[in-house]
Amino acid sequence: MLVTPAIQKEIQRRRTFAIISHPDAGKTTLTEKLLYHGGVIHETGEVKGKSGSKAVTSDWMELERQKGISITSSVMTFDYHDLRVNLLDTPGHKDFSEDTYRVLMAVDSACMLIDVAKGVEERTKKLYEVCRYRKIPIFTFINKLDREGKDPLALIDEVEKTLGMQCYPVTWPLGIGNRFRGIYNRITKEIMLYDQRREDVGDVTVIPFDPETQMHLLEDYLDTHSAQQVKDELELIEGALPPFDLAAFLSGEISPVTFGSAKQNFGVDIFLNFFSKYAPGPQPRETRDDKSVDPLSATFTGFVFKIQANMDRRHRDRIAFMRICSGKFERGMKVQHARLGRELRLAYSNQFVAADRETVDEAYAGDIVGVNDTGNFAIGDCVASHGTVLFEEIPKFAPELFAKLSVRDALKRIKMQEAVKHIAEEGAIQIIIDPLIGSQDPILGAVGELQFEVLVHRLRDEYGLEVTLNRLPYSVARWPRTKDGKSVSELKGSFQMFRDSNDQPVLLLNQEWDLNWAKRENPEVEFHTSITRAR
Repeated sequence: MLVTPAIQKEIQRRRTFAIISHPDAGKTTLTEKLLYHGGVIHETGEVKGKSGSKAVTSDWMELERQKGISITSSVMTFDYHDLRVNLLDTPGHKDFSEDTYRVLMAVDSACMLIDVAKGVEERTKKLYEVCRYRKIPIFTFINKLDREGKDPLALIDEVEKTLGMQCYPVTWPLGIGNRFRGIYNRITKEIMLYDQRREDVGDVTVIPFDPETQMHLLEDYLDTHSAQQVKDELELIEGALPPFDLAAFLSGEISPVTFGSAKQNFGVDIFLNFFSKYAPGPQPRETRDDKSVDPLSATFTGFVFKIQANMDRRHRDRIAFMRICSGKFERGMKVQHARLGRELRLAYSNQFVAADRETVDEAYAGDIVGVNDTGNFAIGDCVASHGTVLFEEIPKFAPELFAKLSVRDALKRIKMQEAVKHIAEEGAIQIIIDPLIGSQDPILGAVGELQFEVLVHRLRDEYGLEVTLNRLPYSVARWPRTKDGKSVSELKGSFQMFRDSNDQPVLLLNQEWDLNWAKRENPEVEFHTSITRAR
């Protein structure tokens, strides 16, 4: 059964997307400018701003503001052109790739942000591969045009060759760096002139421009060399490219490319207008038994892709971020929790602009809601208003760094254990138990160095705990499995086995050589680098 026409209309105006990029490509700055155009904020903050400049909206954690990077993924909602847009800002740093992977499970499209000077960087490539695996349509925004960078044709060629994806330029830059004078919009056939001294964002001169008959106009605004280069570039792309193919975009075969400068808030509105016209709405979602859940189904369904503790540290709160997959959410509704096998009431719910929240009484398929959680939810949990639904599992990946924590004040040890448990439930770190010692002194695993730094900072900042991080020699973690996927608790070769937080056997080793030895000793065993979070 489908929802009513009024609810269908609400669902069909939802657009949920994430921004992916390498660190320092300008992701948080672009997020701020999109919120500005969405009318959510009226003043934007610089990421690595001078003392006294406004802090960015999407970076809400204190350490994010100190370092000028995104550590957590933020969820922001705004209205634009009759659409309700849910924007998920993700961590660009490689140490938080798992958080980004989880976010990409919850979106219907993505915007790939590329630095004009650096081109396709390693993190961008890996995140693109996740999008491709999940068949998520990708917009591309080439940023920092006001700085010196690569030739636009060479950059387009680099994107196509490195990622194996065809690009479709929606806009084209008129010069780069010191010679940057504006953007040509190929869809509307207009030139937007750039003036760095402009005081108002909307103060842009727009000139109708037909490249077939008005190429001479470029000489009025560009130096001779730049004008000739832009002429040659436009003649090439206008002659070679067919019209924009929406079906090819939605299937992930081509990516529409816009150029601009997020810092100068130039070209961002063109991207947003193009996004609002072509971005897909909520899509059907596959279940573990190979069925498909229609977003217009009258049955409410959703899954938890993120948990965040202490967004309001006065109340020691814990929020489970839920992507609604179908139907309508109503505050106070009862749902069936698939993993626990029992009914829960979703009593307190919020929507967000970073840490600022508003109580939400109703939401629809495509929306992200934050549900107050008292410990019932884990990442990957699925809920439904009727029956049991199990969506695709969200894996956790093998950590590469390991340590134990100690606290000087022995009386605070239990408090430290509770705090670490809360942070681990967010997926930021992993808890591994040595069966010979027990859960009172766990091993902590992290994908990267920054995760440990964040852990120590949060224990001090949010829990008032001064802890010492004691490194362990392990560098490899694997989950041993039989060929048919069953866990293996004992291995040949005198290897010590540990248990993860789901009581699954996990092998910790000092180096890759030890893993090769374990494989030789146990040829019938598969050593997995990731595992489902299901308990």
